[in-house]
Amino acid sequence: MLLSEDQQMIRDAVRSFVQAEITPHAARWDKEHHFPKDVHQGLAALGCYGLCVPEQYGGAGLDYVTLAVVLEEIAAGDGGTSTVISVTNCPVNAILMRYGSEAQKQQWLTLWLGAKCWARFA
Repeated sequence: MLLSEDQQMIRDAVRSFVQAEITPHAARWDKEHHFPKDVHQGLAALGCYGLCVPEQYGGAGLDYVTLAVVLEEIAAGDGGTSTVISVTNCPVNAILMRYGSEAQKQQWLTLWLGAKCWARFA
């Protein structure tokens, strides 16, 4: 598959993050049933929780090919972490974007994708 220059840059940024912050710890997290809040904060900072959500709601405004590339990179380090990102982007965000009212999008997407949400995990 031919990726755009932006998609390659995103892939490389996520790959670097995964190799440094996820891969070395994934087996231990699985064994200990640990949810790495700090790692998910880092993924949120990279925009992974709202890749296909328009920028007006706090998302990255990207396409589903980019989402697939990001999910592949995260899954290479830890399948469980990629599942969290996948579920958030696909059924949750996608359904809300398609069927939610403007008020619901404003309320839930901006809350979920915004810094306020991740501050609770600190």
